[in-house]
Amino acid sequence: MTWLASLQLDYTLESNRSVARYLHNGPLRILQSLYPEGDVVCHNVLVHPPSGLVGGDTLDMQVTVGSGAHGLVTTPGATRFYRSEAGLATQQVHARVESGARLEWLPLEAIAYNQCDALNRAVFDLAAGAEMMAWDITAFGLPAANLPYVKGTFRQHLEIPGVWLERGTLNANDTRLMDSPLGLAGQRCMATLVFAAGSAIRAERSERALAVAREALEASPLRLTAGATSPHPQVIVLRTLSPVTEPAIQLLRQVWAAWRREMWGLPGAVPRLWNL
Repeated sequence: MTWLASLQLDYTLESNRSVARYLHNGPLRILQSLYPEGDVVCHNVLVHPPSGLVGGDTLDMQVTVGSGAHGLVTTPGATRFYRSEAGLATQQVHARVESGARLEWLPLEAIAYNQCDALNRAVFDLAAGAEMMAWDITAFGLPAANLPYVKGTFRQHLEIPGVWLERGTLNANDTRLMDSPLGLAGQRCMATLVFAAGSAIRAERSERALAVAREALEASPLRLTAGATSPHPQVIVLRTLSPVTEPAIQLLRQVWAAWRREMWGLPGAVPRLWNL
């Protein structure tokens, strides 16, 4: 049996409060809205009860953030792409962030199990004056459980239309990609954190964001396999490779909190779920 699940999540600003409303079809839900930072930022947890995808499954998420609203979305656990015997398993999100709005898209990691056939696609449309932070964390296999990723295909697509596009196909049997110094160098977790805007980021803001990210990198055990760059005037990117997910997640959380303070004047308010 395959799962076809969709979710429409809409944030609006109402009486100076960010409010979330959603419609769903299939096993995909948004839990109660939380306001640990007051009314300005609405925190939500995205739940997929089956917790994993196999061939033929699709999770389709459509998000809009209305002018002036601020939404933060995370998940309670990893997304698992299991062995596929019936074609492609797809997880996709398409978000539209309006002028003056902010989105934080912070799901926990995706795990590519051995023999998976997976697509993980994220597209973010940003109006002029909109800003967002989003991350993507992918783990290949379960090294600690002696379940390596030795066969399968994982496709990655991250896009801000007209501004930034990264996509790739990671075949487990492509040893030059998975194991060479020019590829993943034997690391089995890759992670990306993006700060992006619908208009050019002022040079001094971009430089300061890069500076605080690099300060965190210097203190991280991943400093030799991580870097922060600005590949476009509207985009700042932190990338890292790690043998397992935990060090990568720790680094991304540190830089996310630093960017929150530096770019938005907000505390690094960790979603309550992360402390469980």
